[in-house]
Amino acid sequence: MTTWILLRGLTRESRHWGDFAVQFQQAFPEDMLVPLDMAGNGRLNQQTSPRQVAAMVADCRVQLAKRSIAPPYHLLAMSLGAMVSVAWAQAHGHDIAAQVLINTSMRPFSPFYQRLKPANYATLLRLAWPGTPPELVERAVLRMTSNRQDVAVLPHWLALRRDCPVSGRNAFHQLVAAARFEAPVGKPPTPTLLLASELDQLVSVKCSQSLASAWQCPLQLHPTAGHDLPLDDAPWVIARVQEWLSHERHKNETR
Repeated sequence: MTTWILLRGLTRESRHWGDFAVQFQQAFPEDMLVPLDMAGNGRLNQQTSPRQVAAMVADCRVQLAKRSIAPPYHLLAMSLGAMVSVAWAQAHGHDIAAQVLINTSMRPFSPFYQRLKPANYATLLRLAWPGTPPELVERAVLRMTSNRQDVAVLPHWLALRRDCPVSGRNAFHQLVAAARFEAPVGKPPTPTLLLASELDQLVSVKCSQSLASAWQCPLQLHPTAGHDLPLDDAPWVIARVQEWLSHERHKNETR
């Protein structure tokens, strides 16, 4: 049985995977799916978010050890969660059997204006202002991260925000961790698949293209989806993962 660890991005929690997690489990019925909250998010919102990605890795490993979920793991992660995955594989290669990284960006491969597109700066500043109505925040997040613009997710997102709000301090810590993180220049020690959206309005697709070029790993591009690729087209993500795993198995069998 394969154990899949799912990691979300900045200030988002495991329940933000929504229907994607259900569809992924249906596609891999024999596998165990573990959507994990990082410290400061979701049900761990009372904890302090680390200001370093390495500390986030350590926290994830402790969580899994407490739940007696042993490695090796397959990681599926997006944005900040993908940085955690890369750092995890680099520091504890025996833990990670494979990783799928979605719409991520990392130093030293991409400049800051690609890692966060300038068109979003003013909106993010407004959203960070104290007292901004939660519905306004979530609608703006949907506009920035989804090209499908399915407003049906908003009631769920608002309920999550009310249930487990992320403090401004923790959001800042996570932003600092993402900005500071520097990925290894060399190819990751574990098989890696990159998935990216050509029309990502938040992070430039060039970030994933630069990673694929530097690491010489496969990259699949979605022509229309936004930053939250699993939200905009879950079946496409699942199909690409299935194809890649099949290719990896065939490659290993023919060695």
